[in-house]
Amino acid sequence: MAKGMREIKRQIKSIQSTKQITKAMEMVAAAKLRRAQEQAQAARPYADKLKEVVTSIASGTRGVSHPMLVKRPVKKIGYLVVTSDRGLAGGYNANILRLVMDTIRERHTSKDEYVLFVIGRKGRDYFRRRGLPIVEEITELPDSPTFADIKTVAYKAVKYFDEGQYDELNVFYNQFVNALTHIPTEKRLLPLEDDATAHEGDGLTASYEFEPSPEVVLEHLLPKYAETLIYSAVLDAKASEFGARMTAMGSATKNASEMISSLTLTYNRARQAAITQEITEIVAGANAQG
Repeated sequence: MAKGMREIKRQIKSIQSTKQITKAMEMVAAAKLRRAQEQAQAARPYADKLKEVVTSIASGTRGVSHPMLVKRPVKKIGYLVVTSDRGLAGGYNANILRLVMDTIRERHTSKDEYVLFVIGRKGRDYFRRRGLPIVEEITELPDSPTFADIKTVAYKAVKYFDEGQYDELNVFYNQFVNALTHIPTEKRLLPLEDDATAHEGDGLTASYEFEPSPEVVLEHLLPKYAETLIYSAVLDAKASEFGARMTAMGSATKNASEMISSLTLTYNRARQAAITQEITEIVAGANAQG
């Protein structure tokens, strides 16, 4: 009985230490979540204005076109997948990776029909183990990433589409709704046909004068706009990651508290049983001597 009680006390102490860690991680994730939300919100005005200008050129200037705006027969697709470098974030990585794999199985019969751009160690390791075609990867992103941190993969993803190495570019990421909700999402980045023609004919586009010409301006702006969409998805994914980690660590802390309560009750019952047994033995011994 004594050995069993010592084991229970050891378990309680171990779980209490784990609870302290998960509580600290929950608080850190909450602080990082606030910063990530602010960063994502701060990046939106630039992306919105860039979209307005691109839309105005594409839909308001007759005869202006660009390969990034034209939908072509899809023979090969590029997928940019945003995951995290670390775990302990609930189903954050598993949900987005499951969506990617389901999409690949549904659309492709050969690895020659797609390529992967991967942000985050979890995604990179997952795809590597399965031998999938990764053409570019980025790991060790900071908690507050700048555009410079993802510039390489964003530039290459857009450039390869422009060069015709694939006919469509999609991004997979966890769309941030709130701290408790993040939705695994697939979004088409290229071609930009839908965004560029969304406001055509509605009379709301602003009038711009372009120098040297609309074609030249569009040629420079479209890659920047596509790269900005990638950066926005990364910021959204970061906020989702911290929200998922905060929720997961909060649940772990709650579960630890429940386990401690249960083990404490078990320990108290065992101790009470041991005391009762000792008293019974003492009384029996006294009666035997009498």
